[in-house]
Amino acid sequence: MVRFLLALMLLLASATAHATDAGWALLRDGGHIVLLRHAMVTGAADPANFDIAKCPTQLNLSARGQQQASRIGALFAARAAPIERVLSSRYCRCLDTARIAFEAEPEPFAPLDLLKTDPAEKAAQLEATLKEIRGYSGSDNLVLVTHLENIVALTGVAPREGEAVVVEPQGDGLRVLGRVTF
Repeated sequence: MVRFLLALMLLLASATAHATDAGWALLRDGGHIVLLRHAMVTGAADPANFDIAKCPTQLNLSARGQQQASRIGALFAARAAPIERVLSSRYCRCLDTARIAFEAEPEPFAPLDLLKTDPAEKAAQLEATLKEIRGYSGSDNLVLVTHLENIVALTGVAPREGEAVVVEPQGDGLRVLGRVTF
C-alpha cells in the first residue's frame, strides 16, 4: 500500500512537472494569454465590510503569498518569458500579485473581478474578458491576474493559488494550451 501511494505521488509530481515545462515552452515563445490565479491569501472569504477601494477590508496576500508572487516574477524573468501587458482584477490580492511578480503597475480591469452572482452580469463579465483575449495580437505574453471562479468559468480548469493557465481563443471559448505551477 505504501509503495502504491509513493508511486502515485511520483506520477502526479511528474505530470505537474511536464505540464509546467510545456507551459514555460509556450511562454518563452511569447504571443500567449496567461490566466494567473492570485497568490496565496490570508483566510477564505472577504469580510462582511468588504470595500474594493480599501485593502484592509479584503482578503490580502499572506507572507507566503507575497513570496510566491515574487517567485512567479523571478521565474518569468529566469525563463525569458516576455510580458507585454498585465491586466488585473481590482481586488488587492490580484493587484498585489501582479505588482510583486512583474514589478510594474498592472492595468485594473473590472471584468476580472470576482464573478457576479446575477447570471446576466456574470455573462457580461465573461464576455468582456473573452473580448479582451480575442483582441490580443501582441508578440509578447498578456497576463490576466484573476480569481479561481473566473478561470474555472472560462476554461473548466481549477488552478491552485499562484498557478498560471495558458490559453488561446477557440470558437466561442478558450482552449487550454498549458499550465505553470510555482
